[in-house]
Amino acid sequence: MTQYKDIFQITHNDLLPAKGSVLISEPFMQDAYFQRSVVLLIEHNENGSMGFVLNKKLDLVVNDFFSDFEDFPKMSIYLGGPVRSDRLFFIHTLGDLIIPNAEKISENVYFDGEFDALKRYIMHGHSIEGKVKFFLGYSGWTQDQLANEIERNSWVVSHVYESLFKADGEEFWKNSIISLGGKYKTWINYPKDPYCN
Repeated sequence: MTQYKDIFQITHNDLLPAKGSVLISEPFMQDAYFQRSVVLLIEHNENGSMGFVLNKKLDLVVNDFFSDFEDFPKMSIYLGGPVRSDRLFFIHTLGDLIIPNAEKISENVYFDGEFDALKRYIMHGHSIEGKVKFFLGYSGWTQDQLANEIERNSWVVSHVYESLFKADGEEFWKNSIISLGGKYKTWINYPKDPYCN
C-alpha cells in the first residue's frame, strides 16, 4: 500500500487536534472501525484523546433497550469506537441546564450528562431529532498515540462544517473531505482498497 500512498501524496494539513475538532480518516485506512470515518474529539490533552465515530450507524436503536421508549420514534445508535462497546454514550445540543452535568465540547455541542434527565425530556414529548446522537463505545488514544497517527498521515484534522447530528455513512466522510478543499477533494475518488482497483 505504501506505493499507492506515495503516488497520491497523502499529507496532513498541520492543524492540531483539539477538543471539539474532528478527525477525518485517510482514504486507504483499512481498520474496520475507522475506514472512511469522521471522529468528533470530545477530549484531547497530554494524557490522551477520546472521541466518537460520527458516521457508522448500527442496526440497533435505543428503544430496544428501554421499555419506556417502546412507542417513541426510533432513536438510532452509532458505533462510537472499539473501547467500552458495552456502554451507551450520547452527545447533544440541549445544554447543561436541561441535562445536568453535561460537559461542553464546543459552542453548541455537549457530551453526556444525567441520562435520567434526557429520558424525562423525551418522555415529556420533546423531539430529539437533530439534537441528540447515541453511541455504543468510544474511540480512545493513549498519550502521543494520536499525534503519531496524524504524523503518519492516518488522519487529517478539521472542524465540523455540517450537522454532526445528521452525519451518516460514507457520504458524510466525502462531504467532510470536500469541505477541506484543494488537494483533498481527490481523496473521495480513491478506492477503498487500491489492490482491488
